[in-house]
Amino acid sequence: MNNTHYHSLIKAALAEDIGSGDHSSNCAFPVGMQGEMRLLVKEEGILAGVKAAREVFALVDPAVEMEVLMEDGAAVKVGDVAFRLKGPAHSLLQGERLALNLMQRMSGIATKTRKLVDRISHTKAKLLDTRKTTPHLRVFEKEAVRIGGGKNHRMGLYDMIMLKDNHIDFAGGVKPAIAKALAYKEEHQLDIPIEVEVRDFKELQEVLESEGILRVMFDNFSVLDTKKAVALVNGKIETESSGGITGETLVAYAETGVDYISMGALTHSVRGLDMSLKTVLGR
Repeated sequence: MNNTHYHSLIKAALAEDIGSGDHSSNCAFPVGMQGEMRLLVKEEGILAGVKAAREVFALVDPAVEMEVLMEDGAAVKVGDVAFRLKGPAHSLLQGERLALNLMQRMSGIATKTRKLVDRISHTKAKLLDTRKTTPHLRVFEKEAVRIGGGKNHRMGLYDMIMLKDNHIDFAGGVKPAIAKALAYKEEHQLDIPIEVEVRDFKELQEVLESEGILRVMFDNFSVLDTKKAVALVNGKIETESSGGITGETLVAYAETGVDYISMGALTHSVRGLDMSLKTVLGR
C-alpha cells in the first residue's frame, strides 16, 4: 500500500468532517482539556481498521496516545476493548467519527470475508474481491479483505489488463482483443498480467489457443459448466469464477477445482460491525 496515498485519503476525510471547526466541542469544554476514550466492541466478528484508526489520530494530533489491546485480524466478541486513547479531548472527538466509520466498515468486510474463506478452506480456491468498492475507500476496503483472509484482485484499471465482455465486443472478438492487448503491452513496455473473461466454451477455446494469458474468468457459468471448463483448461492457465456467486453457492463452485472465485458482495453490500468510542469517566 502507498502510505502517502493512505495518509492523503485520511486527511481529506478529516477535512470533510471538521471543516471550519468542531463547534460542538469548542462550545462544550475548554481547549487543552485532557480525556480518555476506549473502542468498545458490541458485536462478534473480525477486527479490522486498527492501523487506519492509529493514522487518523496521529494526523489529528500527535499528542494523542493510543494503547492497542487487539490488533487487526483478531477475533472479537461483545465487550472487548480494542484500544484506549488518551490526550486532548478536542482531538479525540475530532478523530472519533472517522476512526469509527473506517473500523466499522472494515471490520464488517473482514468478518464477512473470514466466514466465506472458512467455508471453502477444504478446497484450493482463493476468494477475491473486485472493483465494486466505495469511491475513495478502496484501499481500506481491500485491506479489510486481506485481513479477513481473502486476496485482492486488481487495485484498479492500471495494474492488470482485464478483457471483459464489452472490451471483447468492441475489439471484434476474443482473439483480436488478446492480440491487441499483447501488442499494447509490448508497445508501452508494460509488465502487467492479462486476464480474459469468457461467456461460453467457444470463447474459452479461443483463449486456450492464444499465448500470453495469465488467467481466464468464467462469467456466469453454472457449477456443472465450471467443472467442465476447469477440466478443459487442465492447469494450462489460472482459472477464476465470477458472476452471481453467493454464500449459498460458493462451496459448490470452489469444489469444481477453480483457482479463484471473485465476489463483489465482499465490499459492495456489507453491514458494518457494531462498535463505539466512549469516554472513560472517573479515572
